[in-house]
Amino acid sequence: MRRLSLTARLSLMFMLAVTGVLGAAGFFFKQLSQHHFDQLDRHALEEKLQASRSLLAGLDDLSGFDALRPQLQALLGGHSELTAQIFDAQGRLLFADSGSGAPPAGVHPHAAVDGELQREGRVWQRQSGEVSVAGQPLKVVLALDVTAHKRFFHTLTGWLWLALVMCALVSALLGWLLARSGLRPLREVTQVAASVSARSLTERIPSESTPAELQQLVSAFNAMLTRLEEAFVRLSNFSADIAHELRTPLSNLMTHTEVVLTRGRSAEDYQDNLYSNLEELRRMARMIDDMLFLAKADNGLIVPDAQSIELNALCAQLLDFYQLTADERDPVLPRRDAQMD
Repeated sequence: MRRLSLTARLSLMFMLAVTGVLGAAGFFFKQLSQHHFDQLDRHALEEKLQASRSLLAGLDDLSGFDALRPQLQALLGGHSELTAQIFDAQGRLLFADSGSGAPPAGVHPHAAVDGELQREGRVWQRQSGEVSVAGQPLKVVLALDVTAHKRFFHTLTGWLWLALVMCALVSALLGWLLARSGLRPLREVTQVAASVSARSLTERIPSESTPAELQQLVSAFNAMLTRLEEAFVRLSNFSADIAHELRTPLSNLMTHTEVVLTRGRSAEDYQDNLYSNLEELRRMARMIDDMLFLAKADNGLIVPDAQSIELNALCAQLLDFYQLTADERDPVLPRRDAQMD
């Protein structure tokens, strides 16, 4: 998962979310539909059972049962998938009607309990009830063939699984397209970042068309470019200052050397020229040390060492250093003794 691209991750999460929602919706749809059909089947059986009880309760004794048979036939024989059986207290069959289908094997008052039965590849919904006729209990057993319903739900389950697989594939494709479209601003930011070089530090990523989620990233990247530009400008200026500062002592060294080499000189002249060159070299060495100090300071490599400084002496040195320049421009510098006071 960690090696997948952001587009692939978003596509996968979108596919899982859509598939999960559709799978849950399909499952609840199937359960609710099956519950609805079961309720209809039980309601039909209860109506037939209550009507049978009402007819049988009007009998004074079992001798009048044959006169009641046409009414039972009209009541229980009108449903093509309904099987009806009536047993006496000894378990003898008094009435049977199997409609257009075969009754389930073994359906008698003591062979099975109420509920769903499976016999010979068919499914039946069984419900029974008792009614007392002249003090003798009669048992009414009704069985409704619900095989067509079960086959329908089996087919529906297959179609739901097929639809779920198809929706998963389509959602994966749509998720990939949406992720690609949604990540387009990020790719634009990446392209601008890849095009940045030392010559294009002035470029900035436009934030007007950037989504809100990338505003902070764009602002941080533009701020980084600003810092890089400032650092590069400082480095360029520092390099120019170094070149300017080093050019003067190098020019002096070259001039002294060329003057000495124009004609033969005495040993004292060569010695004086070497002393002069030595001063210029020491000056260059101090400049190099200062540059190294500045470079270390910029990189945070210098550990601060707090020391006490005599400010009066430091100010006196600065006044002495700038005294000649002050005399040329006629400014007024404070007297050393006044400053000491």
